[in-house]
Amino acid sequence: MAQGTGSINSDYKDWEWSADAGERARLLQSPSVETVPKTGESQGNGLGATSALGAVFIVVNAALGAGLLNFPAAFSMAGGVAAGIVLQMCMLIFIIGGLVILAYCSQASNERTYQEVVWAVCGKVPGVLCEVAIAVYTFGTCIAFLIIIGDQEDKIIAALVTEPEEAGSGRWYTDRKFTISITAFLLILPLSIPKEIGFQKYASSLSVIGTWYVTAVIIIKYIWPDKELVPVEIPTSPSTWTAVFNAMPTICFGFQCHVSSVPVFNSMKQPEVKTWGAVVTAAMVIALFVYTGTGVCGFLTFGASVEQDVLLSYPSNDIPVALARAFIILCVLTSYPILHFCGRAVLEGLWLRYTGVTVEEDVVRERRRRLLQTISWFLLTLLLALFIPDIGKVISVIGGLAACFIFVFPGLCLIQAKLSEIQETRAISWWAMVSYGVFMVTLGAFIFGQTTANAIFVDLTA
Repeated sequence: MAQGTGSINSDYKDWEWSADAGERARLLQSPSVETVPKTGESQGNGLGATSALGAVFIVVNAALGAGLLNFPAAFSMAGGVAAGIVLQMCMLIFIIGGLVILAYCSQASNERTYQEVVWAVCGKVPGVLCEVAIAVYTFGTCIAFLIIIGDQEDKIIAALVTEPEEAGSGRWYTDRKFTISITAFLLILPLSIPKEIGFQKYASSLSVIGTWYVTAVIIIKYIWPDKELVPVEIPTSPSTWTAVFNAMPTICFGFQCHVSSVPVFNSMKQPEVKTWGAVVTAAMVIALFVYTGTGVCGFLTFGASVEQDVLLSYPSNDIPVALARAFIILCVLTSYPILHFCGRAVLEGLWLRYTGVTVEEDVVRERRRRLLQTISWFLLTLLLALFIPDIGKVISVIGGLAACFIFVFPGLCLIQAKLSEIQETRAISWWAMVSYGVFMVTLGAFIFGQTTANAIFVDLTA
């Protein structure tokens, strides 16, 4: 995409956003990315520390996660292997396009985070909506993580408890609510309180290894199934034509790495849009193989009876699967603080913008405010996770928000960026870009509306 000669719209001053508050509210920097401060001299001079290969790894790391557990159920909802793969491939074109658009707009607007790009390119209202969407998305994802912990611990405890199910079901220390709560208070809350989360980059590599191991186990279990596994019905077509759309939230949730992609792009040694296009294409293809392998093999193993969390479909006493459950718990334990940090940073940015507090007030009150935000966030997510045992209901809600990050906001940025170009005549390529942006916004709005309506009227009222 060629950069135009016009200036990008910015409405920061309308909100009396001070330079100091803006720097303190800079957020969503990937804990695996080392970036330089945003200055006029450093921007675009290749001062980042991340190579193209390193950027591929970071983007893959951001995309892969506990969401892969839901892909077999997504293939079942889509109506089979063929429908699931075709749906993924079609959406992947726009997923990669959205990542390239964000890099283009980041370069044009001289901004280094997702929400700052939206603010600078689209203006005040889309910027605030973007920040609110990030806060809600990260909050919902934290709930999903706690539910995953409970699912995996239930199976692990069932394998460890030797008494019959009737005898052990009444023990307080095996109760799901207790196990989730004790794990959250002892491990997640202490990791969520610190002001910085740079230490998490050392645990992220274990998370990547864990997701690859889970995929390998599911594929191997399909190739060499357990002898006691009975034949299952394998759907080859969706139950209704609208059922295909129910798989979209899971796909969006799985491939959503757009929020953290802008800092990754700006951390590269040569932050060029063309290079970035190759980086994200390679990263998304790798993620596609992982998600497709998990989705296809998990679906073909259990068919229409596959659980929303595929690991719940396997017996409790399967040792390789038990190790996969342990890896998933580790992945979630390290991911929750990162998502919480992102959401907390958004709330902090909104607070600083609306109140306009001075530097001195911010330094004095930051720690108290951070503790209050962290504890409130933690207790609310824990409470909701204890009473929403089905992860599919949470994914159906936050998957629609993921579609906004993938389609709606990048599409709006592309439209506004092209409209801001000063040109005497509109070339065919210009009209093509604007039309592409309009289509992305329309597609994202449809996915968000359809999945959110389905979540409210079907899942949450069931």
